[in-house]
Amino acid sequence: MPDEPLLDVRDLRVRFRTRQGLVTAVDGLSFAVAPGEVLGVVGESGSGKSVSMLAVLRLLTNPNVVVSGEVLFRGRNLLTLPDKEMRAVRGREIAMVFQDPMTALTPVYTVGWQIAEQIRAHEPVSRKEAKARAVRLLSDVGIPDAASRVNAYPHEFSGGMRQRAVIAMALSCKPSLLIADEPTTALDVTVQAQILDLVRDLNESGSAVVLITHDMGVVSQIADRVLVMYGGRAAEQGPRRAVFHGPRHPYTWGLLDSVPRVGGARLRRLPTIAGTPVSPGAIPEGCAFAPRCRMRHDRCEERPALAAGNGDSTHLDACWLPPDDRAGLRRAAKHDPGWSEATHDKEATS
Repeated sequence: MPDEPLLDVRDLRVRFRTRQGLVTAVDGLSFAVAPGEVLGVVGESGSGKSVSMLAVLRLLTNPNVVVSGEVLFRGRNLLTLPDKEMRAVRGREIAMVFQDPMTALTPVYTVGWQIAEQIRAHEPVSRKEAKARAVRLLSDVGIPDAASRVNAYPHEFSGGMRQRAVIAMALSCKPSLLIADEPTTALDVTVQAQILDLVRDLNESGSAVVLITHDMGVVSQIADRVLVMYGGRAAEQGPRRAVFHGPRHPYTWGLLDSVPRVGGARLRRLPTIAGTPVSPGAIPEGCAFAPRCRMRHDRCEERPALAAGNGDSTHLDACWLPPDDRAGLRRAAKHDPGWSEATHDKEATS
């Protein structure tokens, strides 16, 4: 891959003005996406995944939102682009598949009209040609009888078909970067697999992908690198294999330990992360995960930087634990008396 990233986000901060003051939803997030790369972004609800990507595309238009930092796309800072130039970037160079396809589609226009409208907004083509491309796109994403369904309204599509239609719209101008916000949520397993195949096909054609998801299994199948977010901050990021086989942050440990295992003894209960996700208005000054972390200590009152601690400059984490033996610390955490009953059961049967 070229050394120059396609998307380079530096110290991104998103704050909301409220009656109680400024609330920080994204706090100093930095990451990069190389051309042709798939970046998986994971974390619990409220960790800032979707808000950060909406900020990248400048879709947070409420006057009470304050966005700062740099979002460099092919060397241009998207946060300072004039509105006209930014509109040319959205849809054509960067496309987004939104979390809820029903609200992403306008109910009073046909699906085909909405796809054709995006094509005509970015390319000098006729209505007839744009509609013909919309039919081909719907057929490419697996919509049966696309020639007639192109005239259907969103409510006439099933959830899986709406998701495919939204993906067809995102692919209509062959973007260099696709941001997919939980594209497989609320879909059955078969449709999920089909949607992931579409994302793979786009990636193999040369486009980079940012995939936001709760599903660690999806990330393990498709991502090249993984970004773990918590409390609006990056907790860990690195190559997929490094994060999955050698996780370094206690929050990542909890996410991976809560994934059901196909083999081995059956657990009565899956391990869980104690407590509840931190509220954007109550993020501590130090480590955001410290209130839920069983390994916390005095230094956690100070905010850790995202840095390499094991000699691998591509695998970063934001944690004050000693960097030399995180695997040993993870094993020790599992044997801690405060660990969940399910893990005790697992240790007893292993």
